[in-house]
Amino acid sequence: MQEKTFIQEIAAALESHGVKAVPTASSGHGLSVSAMPLLKATGASGHSTLLLPVDIESRTPEDAARQSMAIAGMPVMLQGAASRPAMILRDRWERQKETTLSRILAHCGVYTQVFARNCEVRRIEKGTAQAFMAENHSYGGASCRYCYGLYVKRYSGKEMTSEVHRLPVGSLIAAAEFSNARKWTKGEKEIRSYEWIRYASLPGVRVSGGMGKILRQFIGDISPDDIMSYADLEWSDGNVYRQLGFIEDGTKSPVLFAIDPQTWERTPVKADTPQDTSGSGRPDLTAGAGKLWYRNQGSIKYRLKLTDW
Repeated sequence: MQEKTFIQEIAAALESHGVKAVPTASSGHGLSVSAMPLLKATGASGHSTLLLPVDIESRTPEDAARQSMAIAGMPVMLQGAASRPAMILRDRWERQKETTLSRILAHCGVYTQVFARNCEVRRIEKGTAQAFMAENHSYGGASCRYCYGLYVKRYSGKEMTSEVHRLPVGSLIAAAEFSNARKWTKGEKEIRSYEWIRYASLPGVRVSGGMGKILRQFIGDISPDDIMSYADLEWSDGNVYRQLGFIEDGTKSPVLFAIDPQTWERTPVKADTPQDTSGSGRPDLTAGAGKLWYRNQGSIKYRLKLTDW
């Protein structure tokens, strides 16, 4: 039996959860449909989303850069309207299949909803937050100062008959991590700016109002002048931040990764290559021989100003 392609594997996984997944046409700047096909995924509720499964095959950083630029320049049309697909990366799929599949299904409208009004926010230990992120966030935990958890306080309505109701009251279902303050002086005022680094919920669970509830608690506890965060362009353009009152404030450049094809572990190039000894000021990429390469799409920076400065 012929081995499934990556896109066929994604489609089969979705269909096993009742999501119809069919290839759909796209056009791009030098990127053919056969080389980088899209999936139109439709859940039982009728909710549709576009997915771009990306197999990691680039053998050089230059090939990875070309692939990244082609994806960034690809205009995708769905029912006459421009739509940005969610990218499904092969290395993420191989290392975090359950978490990645859960996130894809949520894009297709397949998730269990919990209302934030039925939850309570608590400060949690860094170890608790890191363990939760390791299990439920694509990038795992991060260096942080403030950690918050969202715990089930009660169930009501549809929650009483959903899968999530099997979790005991008091269960941790979402968590967030924030940085320490970055401080500077403007006039006679000291400005304290914080980064919202991570937010994640349990696989298959979407907490309606969860991000906003945690954000309000953090603001009430810390009284920041400013909060900034990044929307990963592989998954989102940051609409959730705009809904919370953040505004766009620049971009974060794409990052090049070396990926081990045996373990599918990705490492940023700066951490993966030795110090440059040629005097050129560039990293020695030959250290990545035998590895695959991937350059992401970068991020959009968002900022929430809470005081005048």
